[in-house]
Amino acid sequence: MNKPRYAMTMDTRRCVGCNACVLACKAENALPADGFRDWIVTVTGGKFPNLRQEIRSERCNHCEYPPCVDCCPTGASHVNQGGTVLVTHNKCTGCKACIASCPYDARYIHPQGYADKCTFCLHRVNADQEPACVSICPTKALEFGDLADPDSRVSQLVAARANKTLQSERGLLPHVYFLK
Repeated sequence: MNKPRYAMTMDTRRCVGCNACVLACKAENALPADGFRDWIVTVTGGKFPNLRQEIRSERCNHCEYPPCVDCCPTGASHVNQGGTVLVTHNKCTGCKACIASCPYDARYIHPQGYADKCTFCLHRVNADQEPACVSICPTKALEFGDLADPDSRVSQLVAARANKTLQSERGLLPHVYFLK
């Protein structure tokens, strides 16, 4: 069996921007008041009067080739099981090199001095639970699973639905897929 490769899909047709995912993440991970591991983005496109709006829940994209890991001088930023990109807090000096290198603005400096970001709630995944954001989403816009498993819901959605990744031209192979 292949090693797992965790990924998330975000259905842009279902997301209503309610922020339940953001609040669940803050509560699950005991984040500080000004710390966010995910957030809601609203993008308006088209030309008046034919405008369209896309609402997205965004977070670290857990790239296959993460620039934040390559630039980390202490090795605090690293790739863990399932391809999740993590930060070992006690190794992080808070130098912000990873923040500067991330094209998704997915990191912030925690008040305790280390870089913090989405972990795909790996502690929950290891306990056979979904990430907090996925479990709470009232519209079921978020799905999480193993791309290496063709029978997983995430693999099936990526195969069956038109989708995009953010800034795909950078060649980082992000593993958050936005379903159209």
